[in-house]
Amino acid sequence: MNILLGITGGIAAYKSAELIRLMKKEGFQVKVVMTANATRFITPLTMEVLSENKVYIDLFSEDERGYRISHISLARWADMVVIAPATANIVSKLAHGVADDLLSTTLLAFQGSVILAPAMNKVMYNNPIFRDNIHYLMKKGYHFIETGKGSLACGEYGEGRMAEPPQIVGFVKELISKSNDLKGKKILITAGATREPIDQVRFISNYSSGKMGFALAEVAQKRGAEVILISGPTFLEDIEGINTVRVETAAKMREQVFTYFKEADVFISAAAVSDFRPARQFEGKIKKEEQNTIHLELKKNVDILKEAGEKKDKQILIGFAAEVKSLKENALSKLESKNLDYIIANDITREDSGFGTDTNKVIIIERNGNTIDLPLMSKYEVAKYIFDLIKSHFERQSKGRIV
Repeated sequence: MNILLGITGGIAAYKSAELIRLMKKEGFQVKVVMTANATRFITPLTMEVLSENKVYIDLFSEDERGYRISHISLARWADMVVIAPATANIVSKLAHGVADDLLSTTLLAFQGSVILAPAMNKVMYNNPIFRDNIHYLMKKGYHFIETGKGSLACGEYGEGRMAEPPQIVGFVKELISKSNDLKGKKILITAGATREPIDQVRFISNYSSGKMGFALAEVAQKRGAEVILISGPTFLEDIEGINTVRVETAAKMREQVFTYFKEADVFISAAAVSDFRPARQFEGKIKKEEQNTIHLELKKNVDILKEAGEKKDKQILIGFAAEVKSLKENALSKLESKNLDYIIANDITREDSGFGTDTNKVIIIERNGNTIDLPLMSKYEVAKYIFDLIKSHFERQSKGRIV
């Protein structure tokens, strides 16, 4: 495993020496890229001796083979990039595609996993612009290690201390173990809203953006699974490498779900499927000049998840419950009535959770009644937690502990 360690200009740069030592002890090959400001905190010679490799600082410096486009050769060499410490500056550059030095340029050229261990003053760490940058990068698949609380270099106490080197190495090892832990599994996911036509220009729908379903699909793919994503209309682009099937109505979504359901190992119903549809579709376009009122008769749609629960064989079934009251009670009722293994419930009355947001505050209820109350986190992080549960479920199945 080749690890490229990026060191930026913060007092926590002194910890990077111990981080290199621990990485080498684990058998990793390490190369170091330092920003100009990082060299003011710890010398390149120290990093070079510990890593047993040349340290890169200048964007136009030569690599070992004499190439002057070192950001490309370094990006191709690395299997993983770790940035520790990660200042607010490098996080902002990465979030906005800025490439003005060797490290930021290499990051734009790198296509693998990137781990960032932030380190800064507590006020900077909690600045809403910085937090937005973190959430944006997490949505894009970047990994962050939470800071610790303690005495800061400025003399204050609070969040912002860089994670300790053993914690960072543990995070690296865990990420490596997860990189293919779903290989050989087929994951079927639904996302977005459905549209039920009233006439040729109007429809019944809801506010679902599809962000949760797409985050689930992306995480599953990154962990080695074969993913089929069936999505209602969204503004989200298809994810490269994922079989994405676009549909409009609940009936079409049901048709596609059961095309793939039998072969799936996991079915996650993250779509907000319309519960009702017009009993009949009007021809053409209803003209407002022709009538003052319209009586719209609605007919109940098929319940795709309930039908999946009735047909389930080996599949792990996971549903979502968007609720406005009695969150746990309503979610538990759905879990039992639809024969689910897990249900993820969220309160859509919150401004920071539910339809259209980048974050979610969810409660996960397992089939055995166990309840997991997660803190507010990005939808990408929620997706990672869900697949950790799925991985554990598969492990228990293999040991015969799940009937």
